[in-house]
Amino acid sequence: MAIDLTLAEYENIHPVLVIGEDENKVRYCTPNQMAAWRVQTFFTKEPETVAWIEGFSADEVLVDVGANVGMYTIWAAKTAGARVFSFEPESQNYALLNRNIVLNRLSSRVVAYCAALSDETAFDVLNLSRFDIGQSCHAFGEAVNFRLEPHQFALTQGAFATQLDELVQSQTVPTPNHIKIDVDGIEHKVIAGAKTTLENPVVKSILVEINQNLAEHVGAVTFLKDIGFTYSIAQVTEAERLDGVFKGVANYVFRR
Repeated sequence: MAIDLTLAEYENIHPVLVIGEDENKVRYCTPNQMAAWRVQTFFTKEPETVAWIEGFSADEVLVDVGANVGMYTIWAAKTAGARVFSFEPESQNYALLNRNIVLNRLSSRVVAYCAALSDETAFDVLNLSRFDIGQSCHAFGEAVNFRLEPHQFALTQGAFATQLDELVQSQTVPTPNHIKIDVDGIEHKVIAGAKTTLENPVVKSILVEINQNLAEHVGAVTFLKDIGFTYSIAQVTEAERLDGVFKGVANYVFRR
């Protein structure tokens, strides 16, 4: 059934979902079903990420690489009192990320950049899985899927990438206490571009989505262990996906 709306009526539609309680109540804009799904599954999709954020102290710095619409960026700033620097190159997600920052009155605590992080500084294209809010599995530069296999993408947008080391060295971003990396494939490149930063003992923990089927990701795990980080096998086992297209993928929580 068709619904006739004036432009003014349409502009006043702002669906929002709320999670958390009391002072930890967080609001997320939900303009489509994917954004709503991310809120509805917040506590069940990646419980290890929520638990990790609970361990932050007020005013510690989080760098969120692959922030999407800001689910964990907003939660960390609002509930843990973290200062957050977020990176999300996809235009639709970046727009909603900023709407969520404004909705929760976090502009003094969160800075979001429409950029990717990698092992180089370059302008290139972002290959899009879909042009829609809340989508993931996009790829910066090389047209590969999350398994690093060649993949044909129907859509692209212009994008910019830089290295975390460059941002920290230029004092654009302070040395973080915590880093989250979830970029659906090139996590190893993000880590390579953050080598100097990661060697700094100020960095207390890193949460990285690792595809255990990829030699590049296994190598990144070895590198982090070599510079003094440890992880819990039990935690990884609990987080590992056991079936589906993402079988063998798990969030690793590294600590020092």
